[in-house]
Parts: sequence; C-alpha cells; structure tokens
Amino acid sequence: MKALTDPISSIKGIGEETAALMQELKIETVQDLLEYLPYRYEDYRLKDLETVEHEERVTVEGKVHSLPVVNYFGKKKSRLTVKVLIGRYLISVTFFNQPYLKSKLQINETVTVTGKWDRNRQTINGTECHVGAYQSENEYEPVYSVKAPLTVKRMRRYIGNAFNDYGHLIEENLPEQFLSLYKLPDRAPALRSMHFPVSAQDVKRARRRFVYEEFLFFQLKMQALRKIQREQSKGMSQKYQLNKLNELISSLPFSLTSAQKMVVNEILTDMKSPYRMNRLLQGDVGSGKTVVAAIALFASFSAGYQGALMVPTEILAEQHAASLKELLEPAGLKTALLTSSIKGKKRREILSDLKEGRLDLLIGTHALIQDDVNFNQLGLVITDEQHRFGVEQRRVLREKGENPDVLFMTATPIPRTLAISVFGEMDVSTINELPAGRKTIETYWAKHQMLERILSFMEKELQKGRQAYVICPLIEESEKLDLENVLDVHSMLTHHFAGRYRVGLMHGRLPADEKDEVMKQFSANESQILVSTTVVEVGVNVPNATVMVIYDAERFGLAQLHQLRGRVGRGSEQSYCILLADPKTENGKERMKIMTETNDGFVVSEKDLELRGPGDFFGRKQSGMPEFKVADMVHDYRALEVARDDAAKLIASESFWKDEEYRPLRNYLERTGVFSGEKLD
Repeated sequence: MKALTDPISSIKGIGEETAALMQELKIETVQDLLEYLPYRYEDYRLKDLETVEHEERVTVEGKVHSLPVVNYFGKKKSRLTVKVLIGRYLISVTFFNQPYLKSKLQINETVTVTGKWDRNRQTINGTECHVGAYQSENEYEPVYSVKAPLTVKRMRRYIGNAFNDYGHLIEENLPEQFLSLYKLPDRAPALRSMHFPVSAQDVKRARRRFVYEEFLFFQLKMQALRKIQREQSKGMSQKYQLNKLNELISSLPFSLTSAQKMVVNEILTDMKSPYRMNRLLQGDVGSGKTVVAAIALFASFSAGYQGALMVPTEILAEQHAASLKELLEPAGLKTALLTSSIKGKKRREILSDLKEGRLDLLIGTHALIQDDVNFNQLGLVITDEQHRFGVEQRRVLREKGENPDVLFMTATPIPRTLAISVFGEMDVSTINELPAGRKTIETYWAKHQMLERILSFMEKELQKGRQAYVICPLIEESEKLDLENVLDVHSMLTHHFAGRYRVGLMHGRLPADEKDEVMKQFSANESQILVSTTVVEVGVNVPNATVMVIYDAERFGLAQLHQLRGRVGRGSEQSYCILLADPKTENGKERMKIMTETNDGFVVSEKDLELRGPGDFFGRKQSGMPEFKVADMVHDYRALEVARDDAAKLIASESFWKDEEYRPLRNYLERTGVFSGEKLD
C-alpha cells in the first residue's frame, strides 16, 4: 500500500545513485520530494523589446537575417553570433558553446530565442534557441536548487512521476475556515501549481497559500511553547495598590504619552496575573522607558515586594539610580546602587538592608548576581539593554527570588516582523512615540573634504557651552582598511582645539576604571569633546552634548548609527548628527539617505531589515532565525501577523485540542516535540 512516507527510491526513475544525491538535498521520502519547491520560475511568455528592461531575461520570436558566424577560443569553447530581425529591431544574438546551431539557422527561418537583453548594445546573450514559431507547453517553468549531476529537467520529471503515483494521497492540513476566509486553494492543487504552473496568476495563488501555511505552523509552535512556559511558570499575583499608583503617576512633572499608558497597562495586567511575566519592553531612545520601569517597580513595592534593575555599565547604573531615586523616594520607596566600585562597610550595609527587607529597590550592574546578594522578597526583575547580558546572567538574577516577574528593556528597536517571530515566546510591548516637545535631531551627510566646515560648526556649538561626540570605527591605524582611527582623530582634534577645549579619548581597550573616569569627566563638562569608538553606543546620558560626528559612517549598520545618534538630543537644545561618509556602493548611499530622512528608530530598523535580511540583522548563527521554503518574513510580514493572530486564538481555544478539523495541526505539534500525544487529550 502506497504512503507519502515511502522512500524516494519508490519513484519511477530514481535508483540508488539518484536517491543518494536526493538525500544530500534532504529529500528522503516521497513527501519530501513533493514538498521540494522551486526557488524561482523561468518566464517563457513572448515579450516586446519595446517594453523590456535592460538586462531582463526575455523570450522573443524573429527571423534569421544573416548567416551565423562561429568563433572558437580556448579548449572546446565557441561563440556563435547571428543577426535576427525581431519586430523593428535588428539585433545580434550570441550563443556560447552551441556551435551545432550553425547548421540549423537559415536566412528567413523563424526562430524563438531566450536570453538576457542588453538594451545599450542592442544584443541578446542567448541561452536557448528553438527553430520555428513560438511554442511552449508552460509559460512558467520551475527552477530547483540541484546538485550535479542531477539536473533541473530530471528533477521536474521525478516530481511529475511522484504526482502521478502519489498525488491522490496529499491531504489538506489547513482548517476549512481559513481556506474559505482567505480564499486559499486546497493543498494538493496548490502543490501541483507550484511545480507545474499554467500562468503567473497560478503561481501567485499557490504561493499565497504556502506562505500562510508556513507562517501558521511556525506560529502555532511558538504560541504552544509560550502556553507551556506560561502554565509551568507559576508566578506571583502582585496585588498592587491602584490608588497609590495613580498618585505617583499624577505627581510626575509630565503626562504619560498614549504609548506609555498602553504599555504600563500591559505590564500591570501581567503582574496581577498568577503567571510569571516574561515581557520585552522596546522603545526608541528617549521614548520614556525608564518612567514605565519606575511605575512597574512602584507597583511591585505597593504589593509588598522588592525590585531589581540590572544594567550593563556603571555609568548607566548611576544614571538610573539618580533618576529612580528622584522619582520614587518621595513616594516612600528606598533605593540603593550596587556596583563593583562599592566596597567595604557601605556594601555590607546595602546587602544587610536588602536581606532584611529594609531596602525596596536595588539598581546595579552584574554585581547584582553575585552569591552574597540576597533579597528578602523579590517581586520584579528588570534588565535594561538585555542583549548585553548572557542568558546565564539573566537566569541567575531571576533565581534570586521565587518566580519574580521579569521585564526586559531595549532601546534597539526591533522591527515588528522580527519581534513576533524571534521573541514569539515573550510578550512584546512597544513605546512607539516620543514625549511631546522633544526636538528632532537634525542629521546631515557630509563628505570628508568638508571637515573644516564641520570643525567650524562644532566650535560654534562649543562656544555656546555645549559638548560634542566624535565617533570612529577603529582604535589604531590599519593597513587593510583606510578608515579614520580613534587615536589619530584624537590627536588631530587635540591639536586643532588646543588651549580652547579639552578632548577626551574613549575606546574598548581602556581598563574599566579609566573608561568610567573619562565618562565622568565628559558628564561633568571637564572635557568638551569625546573622541570614542562605539563603546558609547548605549546608556550614556549627557544632556549638554548637542553634536555627534561619525567618521566613516558607511562602515556602520543603520541600527548602530541610530543608536549613536541617540547620544545627543537628550537636553532641551537643538542637536545635530553629522555623518562623514564617502560610500562607494548603492547600499551605502541608501543607508546615509535613510538616516537623513528619518529619526524614527522603528522605521530605521525596518529599512535595515530590508537592506540586510533577517539573518544578517541578528547575525545568522546566533539568531535562531526560522528558515522558510516559500515565505519571506520581510516582504510577507502582513501574512506573518495574520498567522500569528490566528495561531494565538487557536492555541487559546478549547476546540483546538478536541475537534477533528484541527487534528493535522495538533499532529504537527506532536511531530515537532512541542506536546506529547498524552498531553493533547
């Protein structure tokens, strides 16, 4: 009895050698072969050269206008050239290594030619030639990824044989409600259309179905994992005092934005639930994440719990400690700062107060996860710039309490497309608006020869009592890369501003205490210019700095440029970012253009994703990015969002776990190891 799980050798024409080649492509069963989809299609429709773009692949019909000429070169290599009249165009068509065509191409003979059109030279670099009028069984032919000696034509034949013998066994795996709602074709005919399309419309309809199918199955897995995590992570229902919380919010010197109010409600709902919060809070630089964190920490305090805030650097810890103390201590919450610099008696007092419950909030660096740091009753853990900490560090802090709620914060905007995929097992809150009255940072792209003008502009800002950052991509001169380096630039600026302004130097090779000293001097305006590598990318808050100059800006990614730009514009004065760049590529020019056109970190991150692709956006190896056969997370993001919403509703509904129509989806979850069969019933 035939089954889709039969080995690939069951297909007519596939012997041991071919089966071994197929296995290298991860095709082991008949089902694998049927689902081995083309990565593109050849378009064999006749085109009019009037409408064809330069270097577009075309199929045209015409008449031979001259006898073909063959030239031989190298070992067994040849080039055949022939003039062909196509409509009103008399063009040259060239075929490489097809000398046998010479005897077939007679003057006035009708021919069909396929190849790449060179509009400038009025030539076609031919790949296929058929003597006679245009005839094509299919307007579109699939192209598969194959390994020699396997060819695309052989692959098409094997897939055709597989359909003939097994096509009737292909079962539907999507519920009727979705097929009907989204007007999707059934699985078997859609699969046939992907392999043997009749028209472009045919491929489009079939592809739409498989994009949704891939996304729905992926999101089902993510939502199911989230359900398990949620139900297995018994949290604490934090019964915070709403009246006190409202008093705190009313006492703020500013009104919360709509986005801040929305995310505060999302966080408070999580804290009140019996499940442990596992939420990512993302917001652009200056969007007001710290205030949201303060409200959450106060809510936990009003419920009788302690809070912890862990940040990656001492400077950032000090900044957070100062702002949270100002916000929360008038409301009765006692705060303390713990970093590796705090030692002796002061440290012992902090640890004693923490353990005995006399301290309500501890802010610090990774010093918070040392063994001797013990909380009395930890209720909320917040990690700022969470990607700077390892998984293990975050876990250790979480385990300082009994199932505390966890909030991760990041100022690196993640496109929604990736947030709902990569962080599918987390809840994501987004602050997507800036507080009223914040001035937009003016961003300019300048060439290196304009440096004198830039230094003059910088001097005008310094004369007003402002400060400036100058960012470089390298520490020392490199023979391989002709980039401005931080040591040379520091030397040049020190000389240029000698006797007028002090220039600080910061880079990754400085010891931690020296870095802190350099930053303290800049924060206190003891140095007016800070020349640095990207170590200032995150968490430096100097409201008096109004100028950011970035050398060789084309060497940085969009997200990184946006983060660097966010170091200025933190005070009430107008701020400026100048990108010094001479990009050689179109991609580099496009990045500079995007930076000058928008200050919105989410727009920047979406553009970054489009330019780099999802794998490169996170780093392909570390990202755990899903690989899809048909779907594209960037271009098909609307389908991804729809599939995510559908998957979330399915997993949350009782009928999903019982009704027969959902069995194929439940079987998928079993096969992928999300649930065992016993847990499904």
